[in-house]
Amino acid sequence: MHFARLKIAGILLAAALAGGLLWTAQSSPVFEQGLSYELYTGTSSAEIIQTSAPALIKLLRTDIRGESTRYAGDRRAELLEKFSAKVCFTEEAAGVTNYYCYTPSLGHGMALNGHIVNLHIAVGEEYTAVGTPVIFGGY
Repeated sequence: MHFARLKIAGILLAAALAGGLLWTAQSSPVFEQGLSYELYTGTSSAEIIQTSAPALIKLLRTDIRGESTRYAGDRRAELLEKFSAKVCFTEEAAGVTNYYCYTPSLGHGMALNGHIVNLHIAVGEEYTAVGTPVIFGGY
């Protein structure tokens, strides 16, 4: 009887640890830290949290709906390769080329121009911004 209780306690402990690891993994930032990091709690630029500690905020909040960061230089090819992303369509405005992409590694997305998009890369003269599902706010 004592052994059965220990076995049950061990199973419960293992399940709790697995759940904790899953929760922590989901809290990891999608992108490596760039020049700035933003988390989105909604679908507009009014709902942006600028942070240097995205993992901590994602760990403590359940309302994060997207994230983005910005890097110096053109990092488009590197990001497409890293996420094994397919470019669905592009658009250009004010010297910035926007690549709207889909990658199975990010899962969720949003419908844009008849495509499901979950990775948005914006490349300008000096910077690359990247976000999921899209970049909200400026870039």
